[in-house]
Parts: sequence; structure tokens; C-alpha cells
Amino acid sequence: MITMKTITKLGTVLLALGMICVAPSCSTTEDRDYYELKFYRYETESQETRLDKYLASAYLPALHRAGIEKVGILTLREEGDSREKIMVILTPFSSMASRMELQGMLKNDQIYLDAGREYLESPHDDPPFSRIETILLKAFSATPHINLPDLESQRPDRVYELRSYQAATEQLYERKVEMFNEGESALFEKLGFNPVFFGEVIASSHMPHLMYMTAHADTSAQKDNWNAFRVHPDWEEMKGLERYKNTVSKITIYQLYPTPYSDY
Repeated sequence: MITMKTITKLGTVLLALGMICVAPSCSTTEDRDYYELKFYRYETESQETRLDKYLASAYLPALHRAGIEKVGILTLREEGDSREKIMVILTPFSSMASRMELQGMLKNDQIYLDAGREYLESPHDDPPFSRIETILLKAFSATPHINLPDLESQRPDRVYELRSYQAATEQLYERKVEMFNEGESALFEKLGFNPVFFGEVIASSHMPHLMYMTAHADTSAQKDNWNAFRVHPDWEEMKGLERYKNTVSKITIYQLYPTPYSDY
């Protein structure tokens, strides 16, 4: 039999997990952003053109109408003819609930539906992308919110460096997150890396791992920043600690630049 005591206990558990909220503010004591990274993979120029049109004229304006103002839409920097074709969309949310609510808002946004009709109603034998990969993240406690970099360089020159650090075990992953919270992310800020976000990955196809993004005026600034980081005494001290050894088993790096319509 379900008693009032059981219901009360269940409510306490759900509240602790952040699955329900209390009116009127509907907020919890923990104030950290959530992030969604969407990787659109495509193969042809036609797909790229349709993706660009959809993101610029339909998707991004709809997110702005929904109150999401800091959306990054980026693409891989040119690396010769072998360049992988990917569009990356970074969207911040104040909570997981707001992320879940977005799809319903889009379905009821007639302006979005009209502007995105070509993309949304693409036929099965001519899709506007090959696959979409979605990664969900929660901001680190030391860097709880997204940061818009203040770069004066031209957009094609900018380098947004997105990194994924995988770990061999959950414990080693947690220690790497700790390492960032205890000083590594602060060092990135100190050295002018213009960090956009640092995030614990909640769900992806290659757990456990964390991801973060830094922004640089150009490739020369990026190189100078990393050279300064590698020899900085704070980094030398951190990486020498026994607790933080072997915390990264694989690193994946994406070199990106913002589209003309990206918010940063």
C-alpha cells in the first residue's frame, strides 16, 4: 500500500536528484548550466547548404525566441580535401527540464515550422545530413556558466578548440574533473584561453569523458597559449601529483570556427 509517508519520502528523493522543483522560481540551490552539443555530419554541398539555411533562418531564431541567447554554431576548420564535414551546435540550458521543453516549443512555433520547412520535410532519399550525434553535459562546479569570448579577429580566423578527454575508469574520470575544478580551468582563464565552457558529460556514446571549449583569436594565438600552458609552474605542479596521473586515456580535438550567424 502506498502511504503518505512513502509519497513524502519519494518526493524528498526526487527533489534531491533535481527531478522536481518548487514554485515560484523552479530552481535548485545548485546553479550550473547544462549543455547540448549536436554534431551534424553531412557529405555533400547540397546538404551543407540546406543545413546552413535551416540553422540560420529557422533553428537559431527559434532558440532566441525561446530565450536562449548564447548559441554557438561552428564548423570544422579547413584541413585540405580530407576535411570531415561537421556542423557543431552548442546550446546552453539553465536546467535539464528547459532542454526537454524545447522540442515542444519548437513544434508549436509556426514561424520556425514555416522557415524550416525545406529541412524538416526533406524526403527519405535526400536527407539534409548523414547522422546527428547528441552529447549532454553539466557545467563544472568551478565554471558553472557559459562564457562568450571577446575576440576582435575576423570570424574565419578564430579557432574554437573543442576537446574531449576520455578516462579508463569512472574514478579516474572523476579525478580529472576534480583537477579542472581545483586549478586547471582557472589556469586556462589566467592564460587567456577564453574558455567557453567546461562540462561533465552526462550522456554520449563513449563514456566516461569530459569536454571543454576554448577560443583563440587565430592559430598563432592558439599556439602561443598552449606553449605558455605547458611550461607554467601551476601546470607542472598539478600534473606531477600522484592523484592526477593516468586520468586521461584518449584525447579527441576538434578545431572549429564560427559560422557568420553564430552568437559567438
